[in-house]
Amino acid sequence: MKLKALSLVAGAIALTLTATSFAVHAQTASPSPVLLAQTPHRGHWKDLGLTDAQKTQIQAIKRDSRTKIEAVFTPEQKAKLEAAKQARRAEWQARKAQGQIGQRQPGQHHGRKKGDFADLNLSEIQRTEIRQIRESEKQQIQAVFTPEQRQKLEQFRQNR
Repeated sequence: MKLKALSLVAGAIALTLTATSFAVHAQTASPSPVLLAQTPHRGHWKDLGLTDAQKTQIQAIKRDSRTKIEAVFTPEQKAKLEAAKQARRAEWQARKAQGQIGQRQPGQHHGRKKGDFADLNLSEIQRTEIRQIRESEKQQIQAVFTPEQRQKLEQFRQNR
């Protein structure tokens, strides 16, 4: 049972990393405003009225952060993530063949959760580095917003 839970967590990590890279690649490959307007954003970001330039900057910040986080992992941890990504991809292909795309299985999470890296046995130093990278990412993204957008975002957070 524990192995199944770890497999699901590893799969969730792999799917998150894979889906994010595909989304970024798809949007950088096509300058279509329709694709940029459909960019999925966390929370109420879609309601902030981001410009195409802001969306591009945020994508670059996220891509840079992901690269920095991946650099924190040891080769063994990277191998575990890659194996999990491939397992998740195979599972997705099987669900796609059965017409179940878009339907989450019980216990399956969407996006990153706190326990995603639990089976990687991260050291405290690695955890600290990842926290710092994420905090820097958050600050850089905040700097992209206009004062009005920051105010709207703060209102969304308070209304939660």
